[in-house]
Amino acid sequence: MKKSLALVLICLGSLALIALYLFWGHPSSNIFWQVRIPRLVLTLVTGMSLAAIGSVYQLMLANPLAEPYILGISSGSAFGSIIFASLGLYILMPLGGFIGALITMVLVWRLAQRRGAFDRGRLIIAGVIVGMFFSAGISLMMYLRREDTVLILNTLMGNLGRIFSYSEYRVFVLLSAVILILLIWLYLKSRALDIMSSGDLYAASVGIQVHRLRQHIFVVTSLIIGIVVSYAGIIGFVGLITPHIMRLLGFSRQNRIYPGSLLFGASFLLAADFLAKNMAGIELPVGVITAAIGCPFFIYLLLRK
Repeated sequence: MKKSLALVLICLGSLALIALYLFWGHPSSNIFWQVRIPRLVLTLVTGMSLAAIGSVYQLMLANPLAEPYILGISSGSAFGSIIFASLGLYILMPLGGFIGALITMVLVWRLAQRRGAFDRGRLIIAGVIVGMFFSAGISLMMYLRREDTVLILNTLMGNLGRIFSYSEYRVFVLLSAVILILLIWLYLKSRALDIMSSGDLYAASVGIQVHRLRQHIFVVTSLIIGIVVSYAGIIGFVGLITPHIMRLLGFSRQNRIYPGSLLFGASFLLAADFLAKNMAGIELPVGVITAAIGCPFFIYLLLRK
């Protein structure tokens, strides 16, 4: 009963946030359709994606701190998309983001190996190291290509206020549909992920191809992260906070945590972006707001676990 009530409240809160987000300040018709609707779709897709991937990584890697930002995957994806943008290939930025995310995931995975076996204790350290490397690469790009400083800063700090051209918006809608299909695929792996959380040997004994499933999930999540980061930039802590909120509400199985994370992640990022737009006299990067909320939560998790 408590869980159902929590989900109902989250749904109602989400609907209220969407209405507030769209109609705040009585926008004109052009602003409503050309700015706020695309921004709303980008925010919802980004929040859902980051939260979903966070819940998958935390379970699959058996690490409560695992999420794209902390593992450095977002930084790698941002570096790849910036490289493509610097070459003038703006419409191919999602491809660059995917390549960067996939390379980062492979590097983190390799660094987390110890004597041929996956060492979960080295995972966060490996993510921090690789993330710092790609962050340094982004700083170098900013220095060498000062004409792209605004684009790079928006990518580094998170920016949901992207203004789409007609062709860009068509590509974005198509890629959003791809993301939704991939999110459904990840949900269908919920039972296998629950079993994998008990250990690789047990999962293999009941017929799950652990290594193959991990590879597939890494490729799928890298594609999602690549698309999201290329449009919204680096937004941290959404994937960290959301699954833990679901667990604090009493959900324990992935087939319940996952859809709850999708819903709460979208709502959380929507609220953060609304605050970023309206809290100060100027529009703040949404990554600043999520970090301000996420850092204390991160410390709480470290002290608690």
